[in-house]
Amino acid sequence: MIVPWVLLALLFLFVIVVLNKTVQVIPQATAGVVERFGKYKQTLPAGLSFVVPFIDNVQHKIDLREQVVSFPPQPVITEDNLSVDIDTVIYFRVTDPVSATYEIANYISAIEQLTMTTLRNIIGGMDLEQTLTSRDQINSGLRGVLDEATGKWGIRVNRVEIKSIDPPVSIKDAMEKQMRADRDKRALILTAEGQRQSAILTAEGNKQSAILSAEGDRESAILRAQADREASILRAQGEGQAIQTVFQAIHDGQADQSLLAYQYLQMLPKIADGDANKLWIIPSEIGEALKGLGSTITNLPGIPQEVEGPRTRVDMGPSEALLRKESDAEVSEAQAAVEAAIQAAEIAAQPGKRTDASTGQTDEADVQGDQPDGPDTPGR
Repeated sequence: MIVPWVLLALLFLFVIVVLNKTVQVIPQATAGVVERFGKYKQTLPAGLSFVVPFIDNVQHKIDLREQVVSFPPQPVITEDNLSVDIDTVIYFRVTDPVSATYEIANYISAIEQLTMTTLRNIIGGMDLEQTLTSRDQINSGLRGVLDEATGKWGIRVNRVEIKSIDPPVSIKDAMEKQMRADRDKRALILTAEGQRQSAILTAEGNKQSAILSAEGDRESAILRAQADREASILRAQGEGQAIQTVFQAIHDGQADQSLLAYQYLQMLPKIADGDANKLWIIPSEIGEALKGLGSTITNLPGIPQEVEGPRTRVDMGPSEALLRKESDAEVSEAQAAVEAAIQAAEIAAQPGKRTDASTGQTDEADVQGDQPDGPDTPGR
């Protein structure tokens, strides 16, 4: 009774083994290489596949996904005999499982060694500065050489990246000092440029301020000149009206020669008034001038003569409109009149008497030296 059960168990176990050898399940993105009696038979795709048990055998399962392999830093000598350590990363995928299985024993190790030798060839033709600044050129050179060499292995290199380039410690210190010096240089240049711009802006501001100040002074001077001109016009108009009023009053009062002489004598003390006026001179002809002063004034142009009938107001001067038009010529005319009066006074003062205003005594003085003395003239 035990033997049949043992045989049945052995038969069941044999069936399980046969099914395991016959049915093959290949994962996604994986290819199975089948060998028959040690020779390549076929490549199984992903999914469920059947093979001849105990004759066909799935020897290798190749991953078809893109793989990333990081190689340890490799010492490389540059053209200027400096040793640097370069760390690389390679991205590749298997395109032909049969070639990757039978053309190369270990394609990862082969890619690593090929990467190291190619990298030394490329870096050996560059100096340190080019090595640090030409990563794209190094990556392109590595990818071209690796892709060409691994094509027959059924492998395609997609990308080659350099993770780091580490120069020696002494070179790092020298590079840091150089970079620090460059930064200090740029900082000094920027500071000088800023000071230059500041000086330019300050000068422009001072220029604009000076221009505005000059324009303000010009406008102030123009307004001041206009105000002075208007004041001169108004002053001339007032003096003209005052002269008209005085002459009209003299005309209305019928002033005679005695009144005019008395007014002249009243003005003499005012001439001698003051601490500095110790000595003043009266011309000898002043008596004759006083005699004919009244008649002369009445005969002056602009002084009306006494006529019979009612008295009328006489216009004694130019009109206001005429004064405004002749305001620009008043200064020159006044200067000419002053010069003429000074010359007349010098001519009239040549023969005269000298009177001391402090004592009231009168001494005869000959201005010209040999001139004859004139008639006596009272000092006050």
